[in-house]
Amino acid sequence: MVTKQVNMHEAKSRLSELGERVWKGEKIVIAKAGKPYLDLLPHRERRRTRKPGRLKGKIEMAADFDHTPAEVIADFEGSK
Repeated sequence: MVTKQVNMHEAKSRLSELGERVWKGEKIVIAKAGKPYLDLLPHRERRRTRKPGRLKGKIEMAADFDHTPAEVIADFEGSK
């Protein structure tokens, strides 16, 4: 991974270009007074934490859900 350090003024002037480079995998460090100050990183969506049971009571299953009619089975198997 290539790392490039740019000063704050240069970063303000070339932000779009630097952003594109970061999205392509380059690491950009923004310096203040010659010292590393910020890392420029691409935005990544956070994965939502799964909350089991949040739809409890909102979904209903038909009483015959597990029963498959013989004609549907025949259609899938190709025998009529």
